[in-house]
Amino acid sequence: MSRSSKAWIHEHVTDPYVRQAKKEGWRSRAAFKLLEIDARDHLLRAGDVVVDLGAAPGGWAQVAVKKMGGQGRVFALDVLEMRAISGVTFIEGDFCENGTLERLESLLAGLRVNLVLSDMAPNLSGIALVDQARGMYLAELALDFAGRWLVEDGALLVKVFQGADYPAFLAAMRKAFVSVATRKPRASRDRSAELYLLGRTLKSPPGSNSLL
Repeated sequence: MSRSSKAWIHEHVTDPYVRQAKKEGWRSRAAFKLLEIDARDHLLRAGDVVVDLGAAPGGWAQVAVKKMGGQGRVFALDVLEMRAISGVTFIEGDFCENGTLERLESLLAGLRVNLVLSDMAPNLSGIALVDQARGMYLAELALDFAGRWLVEDGALLVKVFQGADYPAFLAAMRKAFVSVATRKPRASRDRSAELYLLGRTLKSPPGSNSLL
């Protein structure tokens, strides 16, 4: 085992959020990111339709189901397999592929979405510019989906990585939504370049066109 792998394992097992997630029954430490953001912004409401992109292993989907009290619909998607969660409809597939998107849209069956959550991240190559570009592409896909499926007063919470492409994506978010806020929850590791953008209320009619 490499030194970097040993360091990651040590950090993971000693991480207070990892320990707390196990104690409380959350599938990942990421659950605390959404819990903190929702406590501030009140995104999850009973009866909502929520789409969770990049869902595995299921921490955010668990939070959505719990916060909505089982009243509403949660659709989760990931390229990785995810164990079933009561109240969650899961699609295993690559969101970058048209076939996967078509499956999701078929399951929605015309339902408009109140909240799109995207915690998608690329497989890391170790090359910063490449990884940042791949991450931004996933964020762009989430924004495009949100523009076509959100209700007018809906919201998009999307993970982004700060880098050369970040200002252009932030501008696209501001063009698409009435309000855009940045969120850096405490459960995000300090060294991570990730942050979350929260867009609320579409400027254009829902489903009119791509937002990019």
